[in-house]
Amino acid sequence: MTSMTLDRAPAPAASVRARIPDDKAMLRTAAELTRDLVKPNPMIYWVDLVASSLVGYAALAVAVVAASTAVMIVAGVVSMLALYRGMSMIHELTHMKHAGMRGFRAGWNALIGVPMMIPSFMYEGVHNLHHAKTRYGTSEDPEYLPLALMKPWTLPVFVIVSALAPVGLLIRYAILAPLSALSPRLRAAVVSRYSALSINPSFRRRMPEGEERARWVRLEVATAIWALALIGLTAAGVIPFKAFAIFMVVGAGVALINQVRTLVAHLWENEGEAMSVTAQYLDTVNVPPPALLPVLWAPVGLRYHALHHLLPGLPYHSLGEAHRRLSKVLEPASPYHQASYTGLPSLVGKLAVATIRPR
Repeated sequence: MTSMTLDRAPAPAASVRARIPDDKAMLRTAAELTRDLVKPNPMIYWVDLVASSLVGYAALAVAVVAASTAVMIVAGVVSMLALYRGMSMIHELTHMKHAGMRGFRAGWNALIGVPMMIPSFMYEGVHNLHHAKTRYGTSEDPEYLPLALMKPWTLPVFVIVSALAPVGLLIRYAILAPLSALSPRLRAAVVSRYSALSINPSFRRRMPEGEERARWVRLEVATAIWALALIGLTAAGVIPFKAFAIFMVVGAGVALINQVRTLVAHLWENEGEAMSVTAQYLDTVNVPPPALLPVLWAPVGLRYHALHHLLPGLPYHSLGEAHRRLSKVLEPASPYHQASYTGLPSLVGKLAVATIRPR
C-alpha cells in the first residue's frame, strides 16, 4: 500500500522496449518443455509454510526473551527471513487452483496472513492484473511504476517508506476497518485505496462479489480482531512493550526486504504502453544460480521472476527445473538469456544509473 507520489524524469515519447515483438519460438519452446511441471506438490507447499512459520515465530520468541543484545539481533534477523519466506507465499496463492490445494489458503492465512496483517485478499484479485497482457506496465497495473524513468531520489524513498508498513497495517485494521463498518463513505475509501498490496498510487480497488466478498469480510474481521487485541494487550501490559516493539521491527524488516526485491524485480523502463509477452519478459528479472543470496531475498521462486511472467502457471518449486531445461535448449541468441542477471548489487546499480541518465 502506498499513497506517495514519485516524480519522474522526462521520458522519450515511445519506449523502445515496448515495441519489441513476441519471439514465438521462445514462447512455444517454453510451453512445450514445461507441460509436465505445472502440477503443484501439496507436500512441498505445506512443509515450506509450516517450517517457515515455526522458525519465524520461534526465532521471534527467542529475540523477545534474549538477555543478550547480540542474540536478540541474530534471532530477529532469522525471524525476519523466515517470516518473509512464509509471507512470500501469498504470491503463490494468487496463481494456484485452490481445488487442488485444499485448505492451503486457510492455513496460510491462519499462520501468516492474519498474524502479520496481510490477509490473502490484499493480493488476490490484485496481482492477476499485473499479469494481464494489456495492463502490464500501464497506468492500470497495480504493481508497476516506471522507476527507471523517475528522479534519483525516488529510489531511496521507495524503499525507506516501506518500513512504515507495520504501522500502516495496524491503522488499517485496528482503526479504519471498525470505523468503516459505520461509514459507507469511509468504507469505500478503505476498499479502494487501502486494501491492496500495490505500488501504483493511482490504483483503485473494487470490492469483489459473492464468495470472494464473503471470504474478504471474514479475513478482514479476523485481522481487525487480532490488531485490536495486539494493541489492547500491549496497552494493558499483558504483552510486554519490548515484545510488541520487536514484532513491529521484524515486520518492518520484512517489508524492507520485500521492497528491495520489488525494486529489482523489473527494469521498470516502460512508460505506460502495452507490451508484448516477450517485451514484458525482458523488462523482468531472473537471478539464477550460481548466485546464492537470492535464496534469502527472493525466496519461493521469486528469483525466477522473468520466467514466472513467461509461465505464470508453474508452481514455484518447478521454476528451477524449467529454467535449466530452457537454458539448455534455447540458443544463445534467444531473448530468454537476456533476462538473467548476476545479483542484487548489479541490478540496483543498473536502476540507479538509469535514473540519472540524460534524456
